Amino acid sequence: MHSTDSPSADAGTQAVIDHLAARQQPIVAWLEDFLRIPSVSADPAFAPGMDTARRFLLERLRAIGLHEVQLLDGGGEPAVYGEWNGAPGKPTLMVYGHYDVQPADPLALWRTPPFEPATVDGRLYARGSSDVKGSTTIALETIAAFLAVRGGCPVNIKVFLEGEEETGSPSLRRLVERHRALLRADAVLSADGGRASAEVPTINTGARGNAQLEVRLRSAHKDLHSGRYGGGVRNALHEMARLIASLHHADGGVAVEGFHAGAQPPTPRQRADTAAFPYDEAAFFADVGGSDHGEPGYSARERITLRPALDVNGLWGGYTGEGGKTIVPCEAGAKLTARVVAGQDPGAVIRAVLRHLQAHCPPGCTLETVALHEGSPASTLAPAHPLVRAAEAVLERESGRRPIHVRLGASVPVTALFKETLGIDTLMFGFNLPDEDVHAPNEFFRLASIQQGARAWTLLLAELASYPPARFHGH
Repeated sequence: MHSTDSPSADAGTQAVIDHLAARQQPIVAWLEDFLRIPSVSADPAFAPGMDTARRFLLERLRAIGLHEVQLLDGGGEPAVYGEWNGAPGKPTLMVYGHYDVQPADPLALWRTPPFEPATVDGRLYARGSSDVKGSTTIALETIAAFLAVRGGCPVNIKVFLEGEEETGSPSLRRLVERHRALLRADAVLSADGGRASAEVPTINTGARGNAQLEVRLRSAHKDLHSGRYGGGVRNALHEMARLIASLHHADGGVAVEGFHAGAQPPTPRQRADTAAFPYDEAAFFADVGGSDHGEPGYSARERITLRPALDVNGLWGGYTGEGGKTIVPCEAGAKLTARVVAGQDPGAVIRAVLRHLQAHCPPGCTLETVALHEGSPASTLAPAHPLVRAAEAVLERESGRRPIHVRLGASVPVTALFKETLGIDTLMFGFNLPDEDVHAPNEFFRLASIQQGARAWTLLLAELASYPPARFHGH
């Protein structure tokens, strides 16, 4: 059996796998062109890059043979859409990815320019390579291969490529509601949400939700001379530091009243799967130079995937330029995110955090809410869902090992939103790996993942075709 042969593929499916293997070089070249586009959704200065990315994707969807290729507008960054509906009686799958990326800052820490793809030792370095242009490319190229080799896909396809995933999907709900009829499907297969391990087959059966908050504390009308006022007035930075410190107990547990409201405890199956996943805690912390700290009573992996968390993402104020400046700062800012689990309302959780900060704001200071995003709830995929069953069958036949069910500690807002608005479930089937420096300098994607992912996506689409559409509903 040569390297592209699959033990679970029929002749037609194997032909698609072979076609993808033979096209590795042009696939990588297309991905590199995609990565050169600075599609940073968080910064308005990159609006031209966002527009370029949309045009780039529209061209590709038309070229591979999709129909109804268009932009879907919800009032923010449009989504890119295309469909193929030539498999009557078969399920309709929405294939999700996103074309926006995180800002590349701090630029000085990149070893190669973030928007000039560079391959080093089988790793493709660029912003967005792992999150999630690499896996999005795998999904699109798999669809293209079915259309090129067999003249059609085993299931009906609706491609949906979001442009706001990295900013919390603020207009996604309006977009989906506006285009509800067009987006009707039986399930979602997501290129976002990667593998938990390169060695052990895993299936993502859920993710934490999230919410965001930004506050500003003021202690005076203006910055003050520390020689005239130091020691005699409140310092905004001192007060903000105390305020932020009050959010957690010394042992790392969250001290906010109501923060854990509604949180469903981990099920025995979830804790057993978490324990079965090969996970070296010491190596996990050593790899990033960190140390074990957090809610007592849970392992590190349980805390990261099965429990809520509250983190300060930014804290600033005063003078940060070269040299010194002897002032008592009058203003300090902070940005926070909450990760929530099944059973929790992310809006209620982040408002509990805000109430805590307001209640602990010291006399003589004011606390302003600069931004509050209620985000999205946690998502859960039932073990008996056809998406899970099909993925289990493919991965077990390919690897010879029973896949372990895992949950993501990160958030993929579209999973919960599609469930709420369209009534459909999502399987996250991305092929990025945890060590690929997502959201950090020197982000990379393993080139080997392209062929591995394309083979797995091919087999999964073929496997899903064996389920009638009605089986995807009611879970």
